Amino acid sequence: MADSVSVATAERRAELAASLTRVRERIAAASRAAGRDDAPELIVVTKFHPASDVRALAELGVADVGENRDQEASAKARELADLDLSWHFIGQLQTNKAKSVVRYADVVHSVDRPALAAALSKAAASEPAREGRPPLACLIQVNLDENAEPGRGGALPSEVGGLADLVAASPGLRLAGIMAVAPLGEDPTRAFARLAICAADLRKNHPRATMVSAGMSQDLEQAIAAGATHVRIGTDVLGPRPRVL
Repeated sequence: MADSVSVATAERRAELAASLTRVRERIAAASRAAGRDDAPELIVVTKFHPASDVRALAELGVADVGENRDQEASAKARELADLDLSWHFIGQLQTNKAKSVVRYADVVHSVDRPALAAALSKAAASEPAREGRPPLACLIQVNLDENAEPGRGGALPSEVGGLADLVAASPGLRLAGIMAVAPLGEDPTRAFARLAICAADLRKNHPRATMVSAGMSQDLEQAIAAGATHVRIGTDVLGPRPRVL
């Protein structure tokens, strides 16, 4: 039973319903413009917004929610354990947080180095909370900056193949696909075109790794045109981030 803290007001629920409708219409229009028969799945990024908003979104048909801070995500997942939600961890992840993340996450979007893959595998294979659950779905996060250097967040395109092989062979993990954020200041069309090449290369050796997580409020159209299967939308659904959670 939800307590009073986790229930949105009628006004807030109406706001969320209206914004969710607008975003879904944008996704549908972008899919048609790209000549796609399949619309990508919507992941609503709920970071900094209260659990009451997540509960309201679930009532409005949202099944996938994204978070990028473990402390916040784990608290919300506990409070909303009665809901049938898929939790996506999308932020940069330290290896010492792997054990906590695997307790609630269904998908980790930010696997970008072997040490993190190893930590997630060890945690997923030994964590009692994962007993009876599917393997943890993992996406290789790619750094699309053309001037990117190793170790700056996101694997370089040249590193994706080796890292994907490692994830695919790791107990407790399932290689699900690829993820990226368009670099600031660059035309996202060009950036997502590079991601599409990385995704196609990945599928040559791992044909089941079909998930392409790309596109946010400001560039979802370009991501959908480039083949995104999942878009991560926060502000355009939930509005500006509150100052206090």
